[in-house]
Amino acid sequence: MLRRDRASAALGMVVERDEPGEAVVSMRVREDMTNGFAITHGGMVFALADTAFAMACNEIDPLAAGAGDDVTVAAGADISFVKATRAGQILTAHARRRILSGRSGLYDVTVTDETGDVVAEFRGRSFTTRRTHPDDAVGGGAEASVTG
Repeated sequence: MLRRDRASAALGMVVERDEPGEAVVSMRVREDMTNGFAITHGGMVFALADTAFAMACNEIDPLAAGAGDDVTVAAGADISFVKATRAGQILTAHARRRILSGRSGLYDVTVTDETGDVVAEFRGRSFTTRRTHPDDAVGGGAEASVTG
């Protein structure tokens, strides 16, 4: 999934861990990611958390028959910003599945800075569709930027 994610690639996101129901993604904050107050734009923090959430809920478990065949999308998400960050800092989003019931899931994502301080808390609600993942050949070219 992330190999085709051009937005995450453009933001310089790096996959640190990708396991069923859990993902860790990091991103260095660039100058062009800051707002008029010279702090990280909240949309950038949300995008990082959302990418980790997407990875955690689009799990591929090779031991589960048919696992990972259907596309899982966000049904909704909320974020609480706790600490401001600035250009040059490295943010890390750690997503964990809390509940999976039928085609619906609930995931928590904690975003921290390089010191381990919590920057934001994100809660995502997922829904697994009946659509299958698009062919890997579609939209290729971004994979080197988003995988670690």
